[in-house]
Amino acid sequence: MLFEPLDTPGLHLANRTVMAPMTRSRAVDANVPNALMAEYYGQRASAGLIITEGTSPSPNGLGYPRIPGLFNKEQVRGWKVITDTVHAKGGRIFVQLMHTGRVTHVANLPAGAEVVGPMAEVCPGEMYTDAQGPQPHSTPRAMATADIEHAVHEYAQSAKLAIEAGFDGVELHAANGYLIEQFLNANVNRRTDGYGGSIDARNRFALEVAGAAAAAIGPDRVGIRLSPYGVFNSTGEFADVDAQFVSLVEQVSKLGLKYVHLLDHSAMGSPPVPAGLKAKLRAAFKGLFILAGGFDRASAEHALQAGQADLIAFARPFLANPDLVIRMRADADLNAVDMSTFYTPGPKGYTDYPALAA
Repeated sequence: MLFEPLDTPGLHLANRTVMAPMTRSRAVDANVPNALMAEYYGQRASAGLIITEGTSPSPNGLGYPRIPGLFNKEQVRGWKVITDTVHAKGGRIFVQLMHTGRVTHVANLPAGAEVVGPMAEVCPGEMYTDAQGPQPHSTPRAMATADIEHAVHEYAQSAKLAIEAGFDGVELHAANGYLIEQFLNANVNRRTDGYGGSIDARNRFALEVAGAAAAAIGPDRVGIRLSPYGVFNSTGEFADVDAQFVSLVEQVSKLGLKYVHLLDHSAMGSPPVPAGLKAKLRAAFKGLFILAGGFDRASAEHALQAGQADLIAFARPFLANPDLVIRMRADADLNAVDMSTFYTPGPKGYTDYPALAA
């Protein structure tokens, strides 16, 4: 099944593989996508679906150095070159909208931007900055209702710009401890207003963002990524986590979103997402279901055959193997990953991984 096409209304995929979103930090000039990034994504266009690296819908969300944005016309033009390149090779591509919220340092933000989050509490740990090296995360300003409404609007506007840039759709990054999950996670969000203090209140921001994006570009062009039980950026398990995510997925299903992308970080040492919860989330969602987290060809094929997912996402295998689909079909060896070049500027460890034919 892994190499079989998948046809859904408005979206034809050549196979069931997904290139997972991976931060690569190559947008070196004003967070604008560039020709090097077009080469990178074009090399990997044989994936059934590419989901781009996290891309900020707001100047406030540019938490890491050199990550791309999608909130101005120059960024739209940069992304248009990339989507044209992928489409010319028969690929399909969604942009992942990632607002980092409190996971940032002010040195990474452009002039006039600020660090915001659900609470005025610093995220533990450090953020790398090009100007000052590793620094403790900056203190966020707690978002008032007006700030939340503004952020929802930013997501919707960025979704519109994504379609203008030629994307097939957008993925809302509600995982890994970034802004949307900062509201979802009870360890981070201890608000007592309408955006915290209960399952429905913690889910509210995510659902408002999803609803606004769906209204802006159509629900069939919107997906969402979730990571219950993840621990990245000081999230982690909390009471009623299963019930909360089942409720969230039931409601995004009612909105008609295209897919739910469920990330299990256990391959990286985090607690696994329980199999029972995965099954409940799969049953609760009427659209496409993507599983991610440590898959190889054999385990991906097993998950598809067992009906656990419609698509399987691969991260590092696609990073190091631009022709991953061809390699997996042939049961060929995979290139080793060079972790030292994950986030460095330039082509080394980015566009210079050899293809099988080479």
